Amino acid sequence: MTSGAPPNGADLREVAIGRLRKKRDFVQHLAAYTMVNLVLTVIWWLTTPDVFYWPIFPLLGWGIGLAFHAIDTFAPAAPSEERIRREMDRLAHR
Repeated sequence: MTSGAPPNGADLREVAIGRLRKKRDFVQHLAAYTMVNLVLTVIWWLTTPDVFYWPIFPLLGWGIGLAFHAIDTFAPAAPSEERIRREMDRLAHR
């Protein structure tokens, strides 16, 4: 599919399957993030609610990884023709 020709049915099927798997994996990652951090927050709340909110560290650290996973999952796989043309024009005028 790198030749620039329109993808055939088999190629589209493979791309669709890959995208669906990425989306499923992201939803599983999001569910794990939510459940684990909810449990950590409940532990904090039951043990030391008047002390520093220490679950912020895994929330933020893991949240950064989750954000990158979301970008990888939902960002376009290839640049648009418009972006390619703009970049080619920019390079040609150097």
